[in-house]
Amino acid sequence: MESGAPNEVTQMLARAARGDEAAVSELLPVVYENLRALAGDFFRRERSDHTLQPTALVHEAYVKLLGSAGGDWQGRAHFFAVAARAMRQILTDHARAKRAAKRGGSGRERITLSGLKTPPATDGVDLMALDDALAKLGTIDERQCRIVELRFLAGLSVDDVALVLGISAPTVKREWRMAKAWLRRELGEEAPP
Repeated sequence: MESGAPNEVTQMLARAARGDEAAVSELLPVVYENLRALAGDFFRRERSDHTLQPTALVHEAYVKLLGSAGGDWQGRAHFFAVAARAMRQILTDHARAKRAAKRGGSGRERITLSGLKTPPATDGVDLMALDDALAKLGTIDERQCRIVELRFLAGLSVDDVALVLGISAPTVKREWRMAKAWLRRELGEEAPP
């Protein structure tokens, strides 16, 4: 899944942050496969009849990344973490708009976090329920919320999360366990035995 050496991506991101338009143009082809794989992970957890396609999600997220983030990335891992957050926001907004258009559409699907590994292999994730739960977790513990986003949504390793957040790997592991337990309780799921 790795397209473009990590150092190459980091250098392009630094050049883009300095306003180098050539770096912005060169960046998408280098990171496209990683972004496409990330979008594919999101869609594996979605309904099969989803109206938004992974390619459209990648393009919308990339435009959002270049427009709002201002190129202030601290490296490759941070870029993909921000990309995962952008994709989650796009999918959540899309789901909310679709549900609003239905006026009282069907109820939410349950998200399964039991036995969660990164990235999860769940079916039918209700991104709105997850987004609501993450927003609530963010008010309680912002760092745990970021860890969930980076591990669950971006699929980053413990070491990459530690690097992005500037904390130790054992702290990431401990907070990840606590955040998963909180999400299980918040989403009404039983903790695994």
